[in-house]
Amino acid sequence: MAAYFIAQNQVNDPALYQEYAQGAGPTMGPAGGKIISFDVGAESIEGSPPGPQTVIIEFESTEAAKAWYHSDAYQAVVGKRLASTEGYAIISQSMNIGG
Repeated sequence: MAAYFIAQNQVNDPALYQEYAQGAGPTMGPAGGKIISFDVGAESIEGSPPGPQTVIIEFESTEAAKAWYHSDAYQAVVGKRLASTEGYAIISQSMNIGG
C-alpha cells in the first residue's frame, strides 16, 4: 500500500533549505520516492499550520518511506531541513482504515 511522507514547514533560512533540497533530492529516486506535491504557498482552510510550504513524497509502502528517511544518504542532509525550518513531517498510508 502506498505511503506518503508529508512535511509542512515555515522556511526560516532559505539558503540552508536550498542546500537541503539539493542534497535530499537525489536520495529519493533510489528509495522509490516520487514527489507528488511541492507547494511553497499552500492555502490552509482549517487550523493553524506551521507554515505554507507543503511537500508530499509518495513511496510504495510505509516500510519504503521509513527506509528512505532512516537511510544514511537522507540522514546526512535532514539536519539542514530541521535547522532551516519550523514544522512537522509525517508518514501517512494511502488507505489505512484499520488503525
